Amino acid sequence: MTAESVSPVPRTSTHREAPPAVTAMVALIRDAWAKAEPYLPEISQFFYGMLFTLAPTTREFFPINMEVQRGRLVRALVHIVQMVDRPDDLVPFLRQLGRDHRKFGVIPQHYEAVGTALLGAMKRQLGPEWTPEVERAWAEAFTIIARSMQEAAAADENPAYWNATVAEHRRLSWDLALVRLEPEHRVPYTAGQYMSVEVPQRPRLWRYLSPANAPRDDGSIEFHIRAVDGGWVSRAIVSHTQAEDVWRLGPPLGRLHVDRGSGNDIVMVGGGTGMAPLRSILDELQGWGQNPNVTLFFGGATRDDLYDLDELRALASVNPWLTVVPVVERGDLPGCEHGTLAEVVAGQGGWPGHDILVSGSPSMIRATVSRMLVAGTALDQITYDPFTID
Repeated sequence: MTAESVSPVPRTSTHREAPPAVTAMVALIRDAWAKAEPYLPEISQFFYGMLFTLAPTTREFFPINMEVQRGRLVRALVHIVQMVDRPDDLVPFLRQLGRDHRKFGVIPQHYEAVGTALLGAMKRQLGPEWTPEVERAWAEAFTIIARSMQEAAAADENPAYWNATVAEHRRLSWDLALVRLEPEHRVPYTAGQYMSVEVPQRPRLWRYLSPANAPRDDGSIEFHIRAVDGGWVSRAIVSHTQAEDVWRLGPPLGRLHVDRGSGNDIVMVGGGTGMAPLRSILDELQGWGQNPNVTLFFGGATRDDLYDLDELRALASVNPWLTVVPVVERGDLPGCEHGTLAEVVAGQGGWPGHDILVSGSPSMIRATVSRMLVAGTALDQITYDPFTID
């Protein structure tokens, strides 16, 4: 539970109304967090100190330099705890997360230690406002989360992670690299999914990346990585990855996909290297004779951010079902739209009768989904995944 999230999962039209008791529980949780959040650094410091005391082996799950990690896990935990009133959406996400955390060697005692440390940190910060009712609400919510993750982990028969060797590292620009991996054994991902990776230059700093290709016969996987300002992992990958490096890949996650049988046309919205999972889906679609019409909005601040535009235009030239619309915020580019992706996509209406896939940074996804909802797009038309950019 270490990702920076847009929200744990996209909401769907099948969302059930939570029972009144659960609604009351979530209200207590959110109220307590609103009071505690300004003190996140203090809460995080106490949380990790208590966690490593209760379960010393959990220290091995985290990087040596805890400044990189501090606050991320606590914020992610709280964000998920607040969503227990959305079981239809949250449980599938938690099951994926439980499978993913097998790579750390997590055992049931670790879940107990995390829960105890989180509640202990909250209690210490809130003092008398941490009432028995508030503590019960947090404890019940965390129990639901831990149970779902443990059940999924126990049922998974796949490896906890896969080793993969770097077969190619190519700089596409000063801050962008293509990395092609050859896993020891085929990784069972589907087009549009993402997975956590650990690179030898940054041990224990797992980050989520999306393959830019559909599954291939040879099992190879291609990632497109841009160095993020202050990004320990992305900068290490772009600048220091070498052939024969061995990466570790966690289980595939995510629900981005195209339902070719739905009868709906598709809108794809990709920002920068957030195009990778959409590129993977397009790679898969071109293997079919007929597809729904796909309108792809590919955007960035400048032309340099549209690193894959020439290849995408070439793909569209031989696949009449695909239309590529480049979007830039600054500068001029023939045949492009100007503005943010949120402005351009929402400016064309609510897109009735379309399935919409959004992929990019958390801030880009938030802005795009919000503007589309205002423009009249139904929430159940939109799919996106929680993701971390570094």
